[in-house]
Amino acid sequence: MVEHSEQQGRRPANDGPKAAARNRSALVAAAREVFAEHGLEAPLSAIARRARVGQGVLYRHFPDRAAAVAAVLEENVRQIEQAAEDGDATFAGVCGVLTWHLVDSAAFIGLLHAERVGSRSGTRAYALELSERVERALRRHLPTEHRLGAGDDLALSIAMVSAAVIGPTRAERELRALAAWRLLGVEVGSVRTFGG
Repeated sequence: MVEHSEQQGRRPANDGPKAAARNRSALVAAAREVFAEHGLEAPLSAIARRARVGQGVLYRHFPDRAAAVAAVLEENVRQIEQAAEDGDATFAGVCGVLTWHLVDSAAFIGLLHAERVGSRSGTRAYALELSERVERALRRHLPTEHRLGAGDDLALSIAMVSAAVIGPTRAERELRALAAWRLLGVEVGSVRTFGG
């Protein structure tokens, strides 16, 4: 019996769970980019192309648009929570990570305006839960007696900054976000993804 090598047209071995995890990670990153560039109504096929996977792989991970948006939102919130849990975290540093996600993710801005989200299939409740997680992460490092510490002032400030994040380029959106924070009297650390 003759074995055929990969050079003779044989397909490489299936990596199974490793490939699935890699594909999912690539799809979330691609969805973040595509939604930021083209809005939440961008074709899902654009996400598959950007991630360099087939549409079947996309639909195995995200059966519909809502699932893709939810994955991006969850990743954004998870990174903000990780930044807040870091031993060296400061309010300014967590605000920097939040600002990176505001500037980089159209889906995330929609989350922070959860009252506008429709009520179908629990979407509004899910968006509110994620929004509250962001606020809790920031509040952990909000200095005592900070002017945004009263009532809903912090949540309102986050919504106000997110509403200011507009512009055709990432640089312009970042400048507007930082200006909005400055007008609210908030110092923001380095605008970066957590771990970046």
